Amino acid sequence: MAGLNARQGGGFGQRQSKILMDLLVYVVLSVVGVIFIMPFAWMVANSFKDIRGIYQYPPTFIPEVWQFQNYTEAWTLTHFDLGFLNSAMVAAAVVLGQLFTASLAGYAFARLRFPGRDKIFLLYISLMMVPFTVLLIPLYVQMRAFGWVSTLQAVIIPFLFTPWGTFMMRQFMVTIPRELEDAARIDGCGFFRTYWLIILPLTKPALATLAIFTFVNTWNSFQWPLIVLGKPKVKTLPLLLASFQNQSGMRTPWHLIMAAATFVVIPVLIAFVVGQKYYVRGIVTSGIKGGG
Repeated sequence: MAGLNARQGGGFGQRQSKILMDLLVYVVLSVVGVIFIMPFAWMVANSFKDIRGIYQYPPTFIPEVWQFQNYTEAWTLTHFDLGFLNSAMVAAAVVLGQLFTASLAGYAFARLRFPGRDKIFLLYISLMMVPFTVLLIPLYVQMRAFGWVSTLQAVIIPFLFTPWGTFMMRQFMVTIPRELEDAARIDGCGFFRTYWLIILPLTKPALATLAIFTFVNTWNSFQWPLIVLGKPKVKTLPLLLASFQNQSGMRTPWHLIMAAATFVVIPVLIAFVVGQKYYVRGIVTSGIKGGG
């Protein structure tokens, strides 16, 4: 009887410790979440203030007078319609291109057997160690030779291929049972048809993860577009947002800049919300297995 009471007491103590540990984890995650979301919330709050509310001291979080016209004014002053269209075209082209090339290359490295496969794969992913700043001048010279300076091709074509995306897709595809491919070949499917009908539908988590990362990086890209996109009609949203401050007079219109920055951030949030159910699964499962 005493042993049973001891076991019950030990079980209660373990449950109590687990509850306290879970509570501590939730508290820490909540605090970290608030810290991360505060800059975005401050930006949105300031986007509804007038210029006096921006420079008010001590600062207030809630606007005294809600200025909804800040968004329409920022949209017209910065020509965000054209910049939004350019950014959307570039992001869509790069995302679709990387999904196709990375998944196809990942399929080749993960499922096909050919001489030197692993050595070629290691050589290809070693490109991830090369900083992009090293490639700026050679890439610009190449774009000028092609006549692509100040065109959207210059910010699309060089980024249709990604070693990191190929690595992630390959790591995900090696976890797919080979029996599925064998069954497809018995039914008469070739390599490409097996990739398109069997392998690709099973890699939705990895594809969604790659799409989110690629979209965010392309949408927020600033350094390379700043170098290669000189004409106003081809500028993307980050370039227009950076030049907005220079268009103002003596006093920086931070309320309009905050409204314009909100325009830039919203598509990224939408992309993450749409693909979030695949995002965590793709991150977790893309590194489970290392060989094929």
